[in-house]
Amino acid sequence: MDDAQIVDLYFARDESAITETKNKYQNMCFLIAHNILYNREDSEECVNDTWLFTWNSIPPKRPSILAPFVSKITRNTAIDRYRKRNAQKRMNSHMENIAGEVEKLGSVISSEIDAYLRRKEIVEIFNDFLQGLSERDRDIFIRRYWYMDSIKKIANRHRCGESKIKSVLARSRKKLYALLKEAGYAG
Repeated sequence: MDDAQIVDLYFARDESAITETKNKYQNMCFLIAHNILYNREDSEECVNDTWLFTWNSIPPKRPSILAPFVSKITRNTAIDRYRKRNAQKRMNSHMENIAGEVEKLGSVISSEIDAYLRRKEIVEIFNDFLQGLSERDRDIFIRRYWYMDSIKKIANRHRCGESKIKSVLARSRKKLYALLKEAGYAG
């Protein structure tokens, strides 16, 4: 079943929409949650929460492509669970590194003025940034900051050393920061 048909089931409030979404995207959602939580039980709970949040979000939202929609819900749910679970604990180095890198980028982006238009502009900047990267560099950037893969896992995926991946990520962040600065989002 294609995404449009599944979304139509949500709009019809047909509970088979959840089953169809689960059949199509469960593995992807589990991988995203597990890359953040490193815990099978917590990851499975996040994926189950994803189906509820998706049910509650469609309608009114009508995503044309369901994969990024449910992956974003899973990612946010897993990050929330991670923060709650580790509120009093020190982050593991994998998440600490990612959090630090994302925090630097996030501090550039955060703003209260005309939030909707700024978000739309930022999405365009990110799209231009990602399109400007080579296929390999784009994959590395997305694997790290969207799927939250470890440096080691990305290095294995690209058959190179971890230092090479760190270098590619540093150059990519520098390019993104320059684009954000040029657009007035960085000082």
